Amino acid sequence: MSRFKRSVLVAALALSACSDPVDKAAKARIFSAEDPPKVVASAAEKLPPEDVADNPQVARRILGMDAAEVTERLGPYTYKATLTYEWTTGDAPPVKVSETRTLQAGPGGVSGDFHGVLENSRDQGLEVMRVGGKVYARNRYGTFRQRLRDRGMAERTRTELTGAIRDVDSLFQGRLQLTPQGTVTYEGRTAWRYDVKLGEAGEAPPVGNLPSVLDPKGGRDETTRRRLAFFEHRVPQSLVGEVLVDSETSVVLKVRLNGHLVVPPGKAAEGAELRMSLNSDLTGIGQDPQLKPPENFLPDADKPQGIADALDRFGIPRNKADAGTAGPVDPPEPADE
Repeated sequence: MSRFKRSVLVAALALSACSDPVDKAAKARIFSAEDPPKVVASAAEKLPPEDVADNPQVARRILGMDAAEVTERLGPYTYKATLTYEWTTGDAPPVKVSETRTLQAGPGGVSGDFHGVLENSRDQGLEVMRVGGKVYARNRYGTFRQRLRDRGMAERTRTELTGAIRDVDSLFQGRLQLTPQGTVTYEGRTAWRYDVKLGEAGEAPPVGNLPSVLDPKGGRDETTRRRLAFFEHRVPQSLVGEVLVDSETSVVLKVRLNGHLVVPPGKAAEGAELRMSLNSDLTGIGQDPQLKPPENFLPDADKPQGIADALDRFGIPRNKADAGTAGPVDPPEPADE
């Protein structure tokens, strides 16, 4: 074959390859712009707040909105929620616990700065900050430690802190029902106001393909049995309050809820009941909190020493060969004949 014929054949093959629709589609996918993060795409979705009462899918979508998406839709804000629980079992005195969740969200959307705090009346809590892409965390009275290998801890904490209304809706088996009551003004914004009541019992909303609960070899302890019995046999009795939804962004701005659940006698040892309340507000909308990293913090560490440091402080020797550290170990004792 002559050189001219070979050139013509190669050109023909190249032309046919370029005209192949499959190849064109593949090239379009390869050289297309990167898709935006899922949260950014979700924030661009229009969710008419006036449809909340008539469309359960829109209602669940708005009530379950993630904190990252709220920031994408609303910009900087401050979120604060207070939950109170009063648990009664048999003739025992009631047990009361209150919990406060606070989140300051800076500009930058899903990747922006934030500062979250969780505290309760049992003197427990945690604090997480993300400033300039760096994460710091501590327990209530501890010292901040930088988390260079965050592994999503900060994102999960931000989601959990702002998910109080999701938690209540799940606790009441997805029976939170909204009734429109017109519009009001909140923080200078127009918001749809909804009255809350307990909806009819029905099929619980899906929670994903979760594995079955595993039992330990020695059986479940009493506390675990009581907790599982409550979630399995709880019966919502009442749920009242109000919810304000921003007319422009469909973000929940304010929540006031009071609820009551019971576990009938026989399902638990002596029956039980739970009364709870939720009050949450979004304030400082559009105001940059100007977050700064903590002044004093510990550097990141593979494994904080904890107990080992305490042993050293009291002069108690520790085995240098434990936890996978290289070093001599005692030979195993011979087995009995």
